[in-house]
Amino acid sequence: MGSTFSGLNVAYLGLTAARMGLEIAGQNISNAKTPGYTRQRAELSSNPSVGRAGMFAQPLPTPGGGVTVDSISRLGNIHADARVRTASASYGFHGVRAEALRTLETRLNEPGENGLSAALDKFWSSWSDLANNPGKPAAAGVVIEQATVIASQIAEGYRGVDQQWSSVRATVNTATDELNNVGRQIAELNDLIRYTAAAGGSVNELVDKRALLATTVAQIAGGQTINREDGSIDVLIGGNPLVTGPDFNEVRIVGGTTLGDNVQLEWTKHPGLAIPLDGGELGANLNLLLPAASGGVLAQAAQAFNDVATTLAATVNAVHQTGATPTGTTGLDFFSLTTGAAPALGLNVIATGVNDIAAGKVGGGALDSSIADKISQLGTGPGSADNIWATFVTGVGVIAQAENQQATLAELASNNAFNAQQAQAGVDLDEENLQIVESQTAYQAAARVMTAIDEMLDTLINKTGLVGR
Repeated sequence: MGSTFSGLNVAYLGLTAARMGLEIAGQNISNAKTPGYTRQRAELSSNPSVGRAGMFAQPLPTPGGGVTVDSISRLGNIHADARVRTASASYGFHGVRAEALRTLETRLNEPGENGLSAALDKFWSSWSDLANNPGKPAAAGVVIEQATVIASQIAEGYRGVDQQWSSVRATVNTATDELNNVGRQIAELNDLIRYTAAAGGSVNELVDKRALLATTVAQIAGGQTINREDGSIDVLIGGNPLVTGPDFNEVRIVGGTTLGDNVQLEWTKHPGLAIPLDGGELGANLNLLLPAASGGVLAQAAQAFNDVATTLAATVNAVHQTGATPTGTTGLDFFSLTTGAAPALGLNVIATGVNDIAAGKVGGGALDSSIADKISQLGTGPGSADNIWATFVTGVGVIAQAENQQATLAELASNNAFNAQQAQAGVDLDEENLQIVESQTAYQAAARVMTAIDEMLDTLINKTGLVGR
């Protein structure tokens, strides 16, 4: 009698296992498009048969005790997750830098008719035309006009770089806030996962959410994730823990908000201790904000505009002062620099007409244009404003090309890592449909076993002695 009743339990356990398979398949299908979701499977094991003991026990073979659902497994792969985080950190860094350099190249307009190189060429040509037409107001007017265009273009270029720097500075603040927010969430999930697991609950969905947040940290700031035996993770940036179990260490941005200021990420609990990020979007943006002497490309661009303005004013004024105007005035400057302002913003044209331009040498007469001719040749040579600008533009082009290549490779690596992760952890709807059919069939079979045993017990209990009458 006992073994017959145990058959009902075996059938019941079969029903339970099949129902669990259906529910998990439904959960997988429902979350097929959920970002960060990892497919799940029921882990089953067979129950052994119960041995018989006693004087009258019959040594008959007995079947096992049915099936047990041991756990619901999360079919992720920690190595694939780690590759995704590493690739995300690299792509975040190189992608941001490549985009910033593309923006900077667009602002430079080089090479092209709207670039500063073309404006400098026109400026020197206007002096050559004045040398061929000494004392002519029209030729002098062209020189002044071209000089004004250059001063305006240098100032506009500098302001554009300044605006880009300020935009990156604001982005750094936003990214830091997001990093702190994500770090707090990971710490809270660590605590919840440990508590839920200790209570015997399933933590798969919580682990999925935490893994997605860990990838976000990598994309923002690079770093490393360490898995602990208690189910929690540690998240490190710059070699130090942002998250340790349920504990979170806040970070902050310090530094000025003016182009050229030093800006750095540091621990709130340890003021003055900079965090050296090894990747991520925040690491790239902090790199862009570096001073010119430390390799900050935006500050170097601003310095290039300043150097061009300073050199242009100095070289032209040095020659212009040696000449005389048509009215005989000598020692005049052609350009001026506003005191207290960035040279690129303070470059001004002093001359307003032909009588303010010293085109000839002192005592050379009204038709002498030797000074104008000398000025027209100032665009050549290693120390010229043109050479300073060309060197900078070439350098930016080389860096931008290299960064674009790095970003392309990093994007490819990121996509490959993500696809490899999804091949392991992603939901395959065809596979889940097959699982539904298998679980449904198993459920129906287990129900049929239960029905058959129930009918046998009904015969045994209610019809014993009546069969065969």
